[in-house]
Order: sequence, then C-alpha cells, then structure tokens
Amino acid sequence: MSPKLYGVAGSPPYGAVLMCAQTLGIKLETVYVNLLEGEHLNEDYIRKNPQHTVPLLEDDDFYLADSHAIMGYLVSKYGKENNTLYPKDDIKRRATIDYCLHLDCGIIASRGLLISKPLVLNNIQPPQNNIDLLDEAFAILDKLLELKNTKYIAGDELSIADFSITTTVTSWGFFLHDYESKYAHIKSYIDRMKKEDFYSANVDGLKAFNNLMTAKLKS
Repeated sequence: MSPKLYGVAGSPPYGAVLMCAQTLGIKLETVYVNLLEGEHLNEDYIRKNPQHTVPLLEDDDFYLADSHAIMGYLVSKYGKENNTLYPKDDIKRRATIDYCLHLDCGIIASRGLLISKPLVLNNIQPPQNNIDLLDEAFAILDKLLELKNTKYIAGDELSIADFSITTTVTSWGFFLHDYESKYAHIKSYIDRMKKEDFYSANVDGLKAFNNLMTAKLKS
C-alpha cells in the first residue's frame, strides 16, 4: 500500500514533500484537506496529527507531521543506503542539511506564515513589519548562498533542504515583489532549481498559492 500524504496544493511544505517523493520515485496516495473548510480541525485528523497542520504522512499505522521530518523519513525508508539527499554516514553534510531545514522552518517559512495565515483565515492584510521580517529572512538566505557559492543549498549535491528552500522562496517571495532583483544569489539559485526534474512537482501548487494570495489581497 502506498503511503498517504494529506495536504493541499498551494502549501509550500506539501509541495516540498511531493518534490522529495518524485525524486525518490515513490508513489504517494494524496488526500486533499480543505483548510478553509476546517477539515484539519476535525476529530479524526487531530487524532492523527494534534498539530493539525499539512502535510501529514500516513504510512501503515505510522503518522508523521512536518515536511522536514517527513522527507527525512522517506529518504531513510525508501532511499538507497546513505542516500545523498539525507546521508547517514556523512555527519557534517547531514548537519549542514539540518541547519538549512531549521533555517527554513524556524526563520523563513515561519515569517511567511505570519503573513499568510492571518490573510487567508481572517482576511487580515499584512502589516509592513511582517513584510520587513520576511525580507530580512531572504537577506539571510541570500548571504548564505553567496558565502557557500555551491550549486545546491547544502553543497554541490541535491538534498532534501533544496525542496524546502525552493518551495518556500518561490511561494513567500510573492509578498516581496522585488526579491529577484534585490537578491541576486537567491535568483540564481532558484533559476538553477527550476531546471531540475523535481521542480515540476510543485508547479500547480505554486499557481494555487499565488492565485489564493492574489484573491485575498484584493478582498
């Protein structure tokens, strides 16, 4: 039985897991969760995921929330031994990947959520302070990419961190209209990622994200 992935097109973390699964060649059964209708708050979903977030992975009787944890699990279970996407034996590279994942969830994506969650759920237009915080996060990422000067975020080999950073930047960048001209290293990085096979897994999701945010900003 294929693992189930609960989520919704337009969620950057959900898109990251789809990218990972496509790269690993894993067929996932996707289950749509209507966040606007509160399906993530029903009793059955909260029993599986008390955090009531997407994505959520169901693999037999095992449930796992958080896209970063899900991708690490998928690589460990379904990838080749010591898969370079999230290696077991290269401690320094794995630590670098972990750092990039924490940068994504703890700083960049979390600041994006400060904008999108109130906007989507309560029609609260983003205050400039929150836009500035997101811009600061992009500045940190741009400097990191400049200093690393590598093809991928954690070196010269693709890793699960690239899936997270790619979906985060291309989605939350919606609120920073000039980020591509302002942050040349981010632009170069994303241009490289767009040429990768995995990028297609989130094209529809990115369109859904942009359409939703455009509609909410106009409301």
